[in-house]
Amino acid sequence: MTDATDGPDESLRPDDGFHVFDTTLRDGAQREGINLTVADKLTIARHLDDFGVGFIEGGWPGANPRDTEFFQRAQKEIDFRHAQLVAFGATRKAGVRAEDDPQVAALLESGAPVVTLVAKSHDRHVELALRTTLEENLAMVRDTVAHLRSRGRRVFVDCEHFFDGYRANPGYATDVVRTAYEAGADVVVLCDTNGGCLPARIGEVVRAVREATGARLGIHAQDDTGCAVANTLAAVDAGATHVQCTANGYGERVGNANLFPVVAALELKHDRRVLPPGKLAEMTRISHAIAEVVNLTPSTHQPYVGLSAFAHKAGLHASAIKVDPDLYQHIDPERVGNTMRMLVSDMAGRASIELKGKELGIDLGGDRELIGRVVQRVKERESAGYTYEAADASFELLLRAEVEGRARRYYRVESWRAIVEDRPDGTHANEATVKLWAKGERIVATAEGNGPVNALDRALRGALERIYPQLASLKLTDYKVRILEGSRGTGSITRVLVSTSDEQGEWSTVGVAENVIAASWQALDDAYAYGLRRAGVEPQE
Repeated sequence: MTDATDGPDESLRPDDGFHVFDTTLRDGAQREGINLTVADKLTIARHLDDFGVGFIEGGWPGANPRDTEFFQRAQKEIDFRHAQLVAFGATRKAGVRAEDDPQVAALLESGAPVVTLVAKSHDRHVELALRTTLEENLAMVRDTVAHLRSRGRRVFVDCEHFFDGYRANPGYATDVVRTAYEAGADVVVLCDTNGGCLPARIGEVVRAVREATGARLGIHAQDDTGCAVANTLAAVDAGATHVQCTANGYGERVGNANLFPVVAALELKHDRRVLPPGKLAEMTRISHAIAEVVNLTPSTHQPYVGLSAFAHKAGLHASAIKVDPDLYQHIDPERVGNTMRMLVSDMAGRASIELKGKELGIDLGGDRELIGRVVQRVKERESAGYTYEAADASFELLLRAEVEGRARRYYRVESWRAIVEDRPDGTHANEATVKLWAKGERIVATAEGNGPVNALDRALRGALERIYPQLASLKLTDYKVRILEGSRGTGSITRVLVSTSDEQGEWSTVGVAENVIAASWQALDDAYAYGLRRAGVEPQE
């Protein structure tokens, strides 16, 4: 073991306070269902840099062509304003000099200013996985860190399986930390690789290792017990000044510590400034943008950034929020770029409806009779199978109809029909016909589609686009069907939710009927009516 006095000059260690280290592009990409192209990785790196993280771990150069290409392109194509690019790799192989190890050479060739080395800290892993001695493992750590430092790289060391290793052999696990730090590692990261620890144990071990080694420590927590964020914060409380996280908690098995709740907790609960000024308010946007790149639907119930994070449904909550929003919210949602939402359902009371109206820009003026009528209408509709918490656009149309005394329409439907033809060759033809009146003109339109609902959508659009050109920007983005009464089999009540977007935003509408096509028509009809209202078109009737 190297004596502490033989370590590098302390003046060479950057005094940079606290690190937010993102490993979405490396560890997060190991999540089942994520397969990032180089272009995807470049886009995510830009988002993370824009958010203001200090370090972006881009992958393992030399291990696969995609990561090697990423490092080549990232340094040419991205002007990093806040983050430093980090290359990930392993210590030298047993019995090989660090300067002769091709994998270590690939880390230097990546051009990344920072390197993270993974090192074994569990004695059984050293002997069984590396098939070498405990002393040789320490030498591998020492030699690789020193070599990279001599080539001008900043080095972090990830002690893999540290907490399991510390439980089995605390002396050896501590020796690995001490060896890495004394060889020149800026930070030694304690990894809960199997994700089996709980916060109290994390804090206890971090304190003990910090006192024993004097090393600057970081934390890398997996989420197998659902405690990765709590474990990360417990490590910070115990003295860790470097947190490794992934956007939206992506990662192998159940994932990693989620970057966004960790950063929000540090900034808002610990009062520790870990992002550039103003960047916390970008958090919701960044979270959703990264979810789009990896092609995973953003979790609506994710803390801080989820669509439902500040959504209120119960009438009791709404009554209190009407007096003071802080009574049922732990922070102002605007601080993390989110918004408060009022959900309308059969649990809604007068306060919920009044607040929802205000959110939609409809002043109900405290009209108790009107509000009571809307509450009753919502409860009746929801008992029939409608859901307005998932279909704000349909609720707004209902609310405006009650306020204005009638449903004002852009067109009057005479009839519609959809036909599915089974052909001898096994293919199907889907055709729909819509007959309607708009601006005093009777219009008949027929269209084919890849299904009966698509055919109806195209027929309705074909009938109206000449009169309402604003419909050209509307696009159906999602379509969901749910059977509400399964005991009735194919005669069950069906609920359809349709999501539609234009160039400015997205909205959802709902339809309910025993016939799935009829339910779909209701949702489409509402979607078009709402889209025209958004476009500023005045109803005709």
